[in-house]
Amino acid sequence: MTLTDHRVDTLTRDALAVLQPGFLGTTAPDWLLRRVGEGLTAVGLFGRNIASPGQLAALTAQLRAERDDVLVAIDEEGGDVTRLEVRAGSSFPGNLALGAVDDTDLTRAVARELGHRLAECGVNLNWAPSADVNSNPDNPVIGVRSFGADTHLAARHTAAYVEGLQAAGVAACTKHFPGHGDTNVDSHHALPRIDAGLDTLYARELVPFRAAVAAGTKAVMSAHILLPALDPTRPATLSPQILTGLLREELGYQGLIVTDGMEMNAIAGTYGIERGSVLAIAAGADAICVGGGLADEDTVLRLRDALVAAVREGSLHEERLADAAARVRALAEWTRRARATGAAVPGAPSEEGSASGPAEIGLVAARRAVRLTRGAEVSVKAPYVARLSPVANIAVGDETPWGLVGELSELLGDVTGDTYADEPGAAAAILAAAGDRTLVVVVRDAHRHAWMGEALDAVLAVRPDAVVVEMGLPMAAPRGAVHVATYGASRVCARAAAEAVAAL
Repeated sequence: MTLTDHRVDTLTRDALAVLQPGFLGTTAPDWLLRRVGEGLTAVGLFGRNIASPGQLAALTAQLRAERDDVLVAIDEEGGDVTRLEVRAGSSFPGNLALGAVDDTDLTRAVARELGHRLAECGVNLNWAPSADVNSNPDNPVIGVRSFGADTHLAARHTAAYVEGLQAAGVAACTKHFPGHGDTNVDSHHALPRIDAGLDTLYARELVPFRAAVAAGTKAVMSAHILLPALDPTRPATLSPQILTGLLREELGYQGLIVTDGMEMNAIAGTYGIERGSVLAIAAGADAICVGGGLADEDTVLRLRDALVAAVREGSLHEERLADAAARVRALAEWTRRARATGAAVPGAPSEEGSASGPAEIGLVAARRAVRLTRGAEVSVKAPYVARLSPVANIAVGDETPWGLVGELSELLGDVTGDTYADEPGAAAAILAAAGDRTLVVVVRDAHRHAWMGEALDAVLAVRPDAVVVEMGLPMAAPRGAVHVATYGASRVCARAAAEAVAAL
């Protein structure tokens, strides 16, 4: 197939337009700025790119000096998954805490304030919210990122979140279509499979996505999961039946379809990122998210060239690539207009967060989410805090601090503690270290980690007067003399839990 120079240039620009790559550093490297000038329309940010709100605003301004309508994307769910506040913990509770409160006006207000903070820093596309129904409590990657296990609760809060975020001029990207909540495998590591029948998928997984489409979500992110009832051979990200047949034609969605990270092993380890990217665009995706793990110019060039080569060889229709690029540019134009009309105006954010000072809406929401169950009277003075810490999943990351020691210390002063992992003798070590001090045991998804449950059982057998704080999915039944459930481990969730414990 012979192409004219003009067509080659158009193809190259279109291929660059559909990529959403990452990079290293807190300033834009020369190669990235050069590619933006050549047609790259979107850039993805991660925790490694962010040191402070002021620095982030300078970085996005650097990108916009090359292209005024560039899409600057981030994975800022709030709660456990934060990039904006990766080193301190989020000022907002996550989805599960908002679902526990079940006040859609509050969810909308939280999303709007988060959107304002992103917009002030020049970020205009948020890979959030998670619309997954967390029907499998053993899910290793969704959990507190979901609004909950109730389909209709998840649907109404997904819609509220989309509305709030986009009211601030930041495009929402509802994920992970058609639903990642019933998996027991993390797609960062392998390809999950959901064997639910069509009736279940339509009545459960798809309901929140229908709500998001009705609410006007500007983007939808696909999931790297196999759903044989919908497509027995290809994961959703690579499936024409799912992306085009179901999402576009049946659900009537006309916005941008973004893939989940293509370097995740569910795709990279099965199809490879180049072939996977070509198949995704051919299936109906419009944008290729890559850069969480691969963050260099070579990756961008390899994917660009793979898309161009696929058109030359006839395995990808030129019109499909052009359509995908046009949808990316249309969203970029929407964000540009939002900035021009004042819906999202990058300003000079303070180092604390919002240009108008740190808002309290996140802490208000976290306080409302806390559930305290009292089984006995406990007076908390000079407590020893034992944190049982699991390995964090990749989406959450292990850089963001969590726990209660810092927040309790601010309230009570005399607080000591330590962190315990999956190791023999953890319970004995906790009991010895606590002595006769008030014992507070902090856990996270204790139901998913056998060692954690066993350690908690052993501690409570000796110290039934202990306070238990669960900062993940709540337990089936409260444990300890006092049980505090926060529905998430963000900084404000920790603060709300510390307030509840200190008041005992």
